[in-house]
Amino acid sequence: MSRTPFAPLFDRLVDDAAVFPPGLSPLDVAVREHLERRTGSYAAHIGALLVPASSADELATLASADPRTSQAPLEVSLVVRPSAPVQPLVDALTSLRDHDRVLVTAAELGWSDEWRHALAAEVPVVVEVGLGDEQARGLDDIAAAVDEEHDVTAKFRTGATPSWAWPDEQVLGGFLDAVVLHGLSFKLTGGLHHAVRGTHAGEPMHGVLNVLLATHEALHGAEQHELAGVLARHDTEVLVTALSSLDADDAERVRGSFVSYGCCGVLDPLTELEALGLIRATDPKEQHR
Repeated sequence: MSRTPFAPLFDRLVDDAAVFPPGLSPLDVAVREHLERRTGSYAAHIGALLVPASSADELATLASADPRTSQAPLEVSLVVRPSAPVQPLVDALTSLRDHDRVLVTAAELGWSDEWRHALAAEVPVVVEVGLGDEQARGLDDIAAAVDEEHDVTAKFRTGATPSWAWPDEQVLGGFLDAVVLHGLSFKLTGGLHHAVRGTHAGEPMHGVLNVLLATHEALHGAEQHELAGVLARHDTEVLVTALSSLDADDAERVRGSFVSYGCCGVLDPLTELEALGLIRATDPKEQHR
């Protein structure tokens, strides 16, 4: 089955955050289901499995026990929450460095005075930044590390938590404006379960199509207030038409900037994208022909 012409815009876009809130899947279930999805209908659009660094030992045991990882290792990104100590992440990276069934694709942590300790592991590092002056200093620091030829990506939270208010269109637009001006790639986390901006279960949620289009506009010089307008759009047809018109170079630039995002319900946005005709589920049997 052929793919839609603009499906590459969505390749490996959604990282599997099943074990994190609100999903909170047990790690053994998350590993099993992630390995199933790796050869499933949406495999081309799913990235790494996100795993707490504190679960590295259990992860290693589970990966070793699953015969599917003997053919291709389980790709994971190890995560510690912002404000958490960095050393457990460093220890987890060390313990998995030579594991033949687990491939650590990134290490994710919050910006702090100690985040650079993670660079010693020589894996890509993803650094979550906050708001206001902290965000500005964090992005400056990340940009300095990139200038020193380290592989570092910025990260921003788009969903609410008990300690983090939902960032509205102005706040998210401000981050997109700043991160693009710094010339940095970025990831997002939390709250992007749907294709288009809307209200779900009484709560506002950003849309992944809005973010993709806003990233494109930011790369072409749009500023915070203009990006906020794109992020606020509820018109699905307008967003689909705009993104469908991007050529291959535009799509590559967008994804070079917006590299991926974590979602605990990894299939939620993908089924919506398929319903809109933006991606096409493939028959797993055809992938092996």
